[in-house]
Amino acid sequence: MERGKLNMLTDVPGVKVGHVTLQEETAVDSACTGVTAILPHAGNLFEQKVPAASFVLNGFGKTAGLIQVEELGLIESPIMLTNTFSVGAVLEGTLHYMLDENPTIGDSTSSLNIVVGECNDSYLNAMREMKVRPTHAVEAIRNAESGKFEQGAVGAGKGMICFGHKGGIGSSSRVASEGDLTFTVGVLTLTNFGNQEECLLDEWLVRNGYEGSITDLASENELQEKPDGSVIIVVATDAPVNERQLKRLAKRASIGLGRTGTHIHNGSGDIIIAFSTAYTIPHTSEQLTVTHTMLRDDIPLMNKLFQATIEATEEAVFQSLLHAETTIGRNNRTVKRWLIKSGNARL
Repeated sequence: MERGKLNMLTDVPGVKVGHVTLQEETAVDSACTGVTAILPHAGNLFEQKVPAASFVLNGFGKTAGLIQVEELGLIESPIMLTNTFSVGAVLEGTLHYMLDENPTIGDSTSSLNIVVGECNDSYLNAMREMKVRPTHAVEAIRNAESGKFEQGAVGAGKGMICFGHKGGIGSSSRVASEGDLTFTVGVLTLTNFGNQEECLLDEWLVRNGYEGSITDLASENELQEKPDGSVIIVVATDAPVNERQLKRLAKRASIGLGRTGTHIHNGSGDIIIAFSTAYTIPHTSEQLTVTHTMLRDDIPLMNKLFQATIEATEEAVFQSLLHAETTIGRNNRTVKRWLIKSGNARL
């Protein structure tokens, strides 16, 4: 399918992404980690919530906020990504940011649900030191911008490993059209899963116009004591869909993940969060009902949105590999990037 202008999550209008990256090379207790913030729109997220859903493909993960997302079908905060032991600090920092923006929260109005996802970066990052602090979450939110953003070993992806090589943040987008309707599906992945022998990157590169011997297997890493890992997938669209339909999109993201070659390891947390920017739901209203225009399930465009989600997810995983750089972390451990012998595969 046609890619969006930037081939990124931020091709969906209004969506913003920001990072904070922490690195101290070669030290025993060094930081090799960070925070990534995804803002569904540039306004007040608590006052103007977005429809959302989640899908847990394999539940070996530690997240905050998904129970309420499942119950109410709404997201009312930035979506935050970090390492496993920093979920609490990032939640606290995001809470401070949201309380500063909304003096009524926890006082004259309801409480707040913050969404945080994680992957285990303990091979390269000294997670026990908990170097990510609440202020880093606030900084990542304030750094968030529309347009192009960094991919690879950056933000929450700084210490992540994918298919035995350096992984991290990857993104892609697709455009779905039918008649006079055109919508975008954007995907951002935090990749930290899989073994090299599973990876189908070569096949994907060939399908996208790269011929011959693509990858340099001499760059193979020999990693010791590496946990199974995880992946967080964030799907955004400007298509007018509700929370039920967003869950259907989230489920299709798992197909895109499978197309990369992974078979979803026992210890992998594979979690997908999907939202739409087509409309917002006000926190308060004097009206007893709400009315929104929704796409029908049985139209050809819905199948195109499914396909867009699958393709963008698959590519977002591979873009995390193609943009990542060789990284040195704690105990002088080194994880190499996946080398490409010919051509520029950073689409």
